Amino acid sequence: MELRQPSPPPTSPLPEMDDGDNPCRMDVTDMAFDGTTMLIGLLGLVGNGAVLWLLGFHIHRNPITVYILNLAISDFTFLLFVVTSSLLYLLENFSCYILVPLVYLRTLFLLSLFSYNMGLYLLTAISIERCVSILCPLWYRCRRPQCLSAVVCALLWALSVAVIAAVTSLCLFHEHEHCRMALISMYLLNFLIFAPPMVISNVILFIKVLCGSTRRQPKRVYIVIFLTVLFFLIFGVPLSIWNFLQQFSYSLVSSQVVFLLASINSSINPFIYFLVGSCRRHCSLVSLQVAFQRVFEETGVTTISS
Repeated sequence: MELRQPSPPPTSPLPEMDDGDNPCRMDVTDMAFDGTTMLIGLLGLVGNGAVLWLLGFHIHRNPITVYILNLAISDFTFLLFVVTSSLLYLLENFSCYILVPLVYLRTLFLLSLFSYNMGLYLLTAISIERCVSILCPLWYRCRRPQCLSAVVCALLWALSVAVIAAVTSLCLFHEHEHCRMALISMYLLNFLIFAPPMVISNVILFIKVLCGSTRRQPKRVYIVIFLTVLFFLIFGVPLSIWNFLQQFSYSLVSSQVVFLLASINSSINPFIYFLVGSCRRHCSLVSLQVAFQRVFEETGVTTISS
């Protein structure tokens, strides 16, 4: 969701809309960003919808697909909020009127943070589990609980709901200082608790795969995970950094830029799955379902049913 004012006023830790001196002056740059973000978001909704359809009904369920399915749900939800906010801003630019109350926009912003945080939590869980499958293959094959993926996803959804509920209650119904501290605490949770294990696990995965230590294990899954996390660090992390700096009235770029990047991050995963699954020796393109099956139904230690 693009929020107009690059630096929130000291009276509110949540971003505000900038009405400007002339509400009927259409900003071509803003409209270009909003239109691009909405277009990317719509493509992402289609892609993540295809992931939900295939992994939910047509591809055998295993530990990795449980995580990927939940990741697609969080990305789909985030893109819904982004597309909605982009459309509202486009309509406001065309009509020269404020169509949506500020409270609604703040609520939309907090809900987008909910799905964004959930995506980060899931990527951390996926990275750690794949790392464990390489470092402790015997335990992973013989001792890993069959329902571990589902339990972890349920706990992460509960954590995400609890975090955003606490932030929402403080930001919408209490003083701005409480809201500011709640947002800072949420961003510190992301930066200090979830981001480091995700990065470290993927560094280990990259080294192990590069050194050929996973020769007998399916490599497409590891490539998918590594690329997904890499693109999240490039396109997704700037949103958290921007929001964190907003709490100190400091910003390097406009809100439209970071939400455009976040939209790319939530939209690109289905294309990663397809490209990795469709490339073989001759890099021939195959159907979407076959490509997904090649990635997520490879034989090896990762095919334990969950």
